[in-house]
Amino acid sequence: MKVILELDTFDRTIRRMAHEILEHHPKLQDVVLVGILGKGYRLAGMLQQIINELGEVDLPTYGLEIRPFRDDEKVNREVPCSTFAVEKKTIILIDDVLFTGRSVRAAIDALMSLGRPQLIKLAVLVDRGHRQLPIRPDYIGKNIPTNYFDSVEVNFDQRQIIIK
Repeated sequence: MKVILELDTFDRTIRRMAHEILEHHPKLQDVVLVGILGKGYRLAGMLQQIINELGEVDLPTYGLEIRPFRDDEKVNREVPCSTFAVEKKTIILIDDVLFTGRSVRAAIDALMSLGRPQLIKLAVLVDRGHRQLPIRPDYIGKNIPTNYFDSVEVNFDQRQIIIK
């Protein structure tokens, strides 16, 4: 087990990501934060809090259920799909760790099922490489080179990123 980021560095990394989003979208009109349910949604909430504080706005933030759109699991029809307006919006899609790109692909399918966004950008706290799909994040907290079979864990409670 190896700790990559912790406490102050963890918080600074998220704050830097929020500043980058603000730099690229200074007016924040029609910008929506969408976190992949689970840790992506938790990260989206943290980014929203910082952006709201810096930009003095109330940025809409939603959680996105991707399980019905995954290609590596049986489709679970019992899982409720997310519903919110995406038409003509700039979507900042947020997840904690980017690995193969399959979760992001499922998230894009889920977003497109809701309508047609103006633009989709991707923000991830950790980019660990090993992509299986042509997906590239626009906002990256930390690039961490890993072996394929390593496990990268983001612990929001202890504010750590760990490789196991």
